[in-house]
Amino acid sequence: MVLPIYVYGSEVLRERAQEVDITAPGVAEEMKKLTEDMYETMFKADGVGLAAPQIGKSIRVLVVDGTLLSEDMPELSTFKRAMINPVISFESEETIEFSEGCLSIPDIHASVVRPKKIKISYYDPDLVKREEELDEFACRMVQHEMDHLNGVLFTDRTAPIRKKMLQAKLNNIMAGKVKTHYKIAQNGKKK
Repeated sequence: MVLPIYVYGSEVLRERAQEVDITAPGVAEEMKKLTEDMYETMFKADGVGLAAPQIGKSIRVLVVDGTLLSEDMPELSTFKRAMINPVISFESEETIEFSEGCLSIPDIHASVVRPKKIKISYYDPDLVKREEELDEFACRMVQHEMDHLNGVLFTDRTAPIRKKMLQAKLNNIMAGKVKTHYKIAQNGKKK
């Protein structure tokens, strides 16, 4: 099911998401359905990552899919993950800068510096614990979505002068003056 994507100004995007109780009855089925809906929503919006807060759920779940980028980045040919309760245990001191965008902040891109490598542990939708090291663009995709789980937006990580330059566009999004080809919501109101 395609869900509306919450945009800049929505309170849920600024909350620290809660852990999923993986011991609760029926949680595996619930997570499989949720991550399927998240993938479908992400694909419909032409995204490569989506975190649960972006669909109005303040829980620690994210999906990423780099397979569509594999023509330009062959290392992403098998990189498709759904992560429940992800935890980054290592970030490299070496960083890399790249221009990012976000489905929750339409039509805005800005350079963000992030660690080049991370080590992350998480549960997959079958509730199997996984741990892996990621680098380059796969690493960036996951870090961007992890920020959403912590109430951080990529624009928060831009240089102060860039933030100032983006403020008018951000204010327009917050005021509902934005057009997208996908369904959006703001503070629970579908548009």
